[in-house]
Amino acid sequence: MKLRQTMPYAAVVLVAALLDQAVKAVVEARLPLHEQVDILPFLALLHSRNTGVAFSFLSGVGGFWLSLLVLGIILLIAILALRTDSTQLLARLGFALILGGAVGNLIDRAVRGYVVDYVYFHTPAWSFAIFNLADAFITVGACLVIVEELLDWRRQKAEG
Repeated sequence: MKLRQTMPYAAVVLVAALLDQAVKAVVEARLPLHEQVDILPFLALLHSRNTGVAFSFLSGVGGFWLSLLVLGIILLIAILALRTDSTQLLARLGFALILGGAVGNLIDRAVRGYVVDYVYFHTPAWSFAIFNLADAFITVGACLVIVEELLDWRRQKAEG
């Protein structure tokens, strides 16, 4: 991918990371830790701190080592993104969202020592992990990459 082609995707990465950090700053400033604010019967804001990665996995690993691991993953994803074909617009957007979310969470680890989480889906009998906007960007981005791969696979199958 040429430098000029990366600019729109770099902008997506930057906007995603900045938006994530802005929301987290509001949560930290306005919502007391562990306080739940119900929005819908199944959705609440719940200020939480995650010292691990997804679903608090690796929460026992030291902050420096976890940050180093996340940085390595970010570099790997950036390499994959740079290797995408110019026709793979969904994958490029997906990788940009993944990178923006990962950078947002990495900033948390570096600055705060934990990731701020606040979106809580639940029912009286079931609850989902608490997550944040960066996690949503990562999830949507991964879905876009998968959709692109499926579309490419279908095109190749139809041609072959």
